[in-house]
Amino acid sequence: MKLLAKIVLTTALFSGVAQAGFVVVVNPDGPDALSKSQVAKLYLGKSKKLPNGEKVSVLERANGSAERQAFHAAVTGKTESQLQAYWSRLVFTGKGKPPKTLGSASLIKNQVAANRAAIGYIDEADVDGSVKVVFRP
Repeated sequence: MKLLAKIVLTTALFSGVAQAGFVVVVNPDGPDALSKSQVAKLYLGKSKKLPNGEKVSVLERANGSAERQAFHAAVTGKTESQLQAYWSRLVFTGKGKPPKTLGSASLIKNQVAANRAAIGYIDEADVDGSVKVVFRP
């Protein structure tokens, strides 16, 4: 019974977030577009630079947030527990450091707007001239 409740809750969370329509954004001076593969590599620490060669600052929503779960389901294909295990392994072996987590989309948008080499994801409705959309899942 608990498993069924989790499945229903997860489905409701994902469908609610999917309707919101998140997008990946960068500073207006950043790249014009990124592929799903490029975004996934950035968020999994497999790539540490933007296409222009600048070292990237990857910004992530807080652990457990519905937005984070929906983003990773659509882009990296990983669940929250898979992400935790993935980053634990990389940190333990000294091969990586997880993205910086921020509690809200407005914080992510402000950080991206202020940093030429930052990348983050926010609700499409929150996009304005301070950031540029580079990927829509």
